[in-house]
Amino acid sequence: MKDALLSLYVHGQTYLADGGDGTGKVPKPTRNAPDGLASAVDTVLGVLAWAGTAAGVAGILITGVMMAMSVKRGEGSEHLSRLGMVLGGCVLVATAGPIVTFFFAENPDGGGGGQ
Repeated sequence: MKDALLSLYVHGQTYLADGGDGTGKVPKPTRNAPDGLASAVDTVLGVLAWAGTAAGVAGILITGVMMAMSVKRGEGSEHLSRLGMVLGGCVLVATAGPIVTFFFAENPDGGGGGQ
């Protein structure tokens, strides 16, 4: 297993160094989505983003209610860790698009956004 990983690492470096075709350029696939597919994918991603935002708001509200009920009962609990996880999820949902754009968007120099 160790030898296989080492071989993959070495060959992967060689491939990335010469582009796999000896030209010295890293291959760059083009964006060729079918006509109707791009708008359908945008619609699905919009609905998922909306659902993620709604789930984040619901998670914050539910955590707040649970915290209030625990305080009223005099119980201590780990609601702040739950709130932290909900807020972390909200940040991830809110930054998913910019993160992908950062790594995969085209720059004028032809590289990825993060390069």
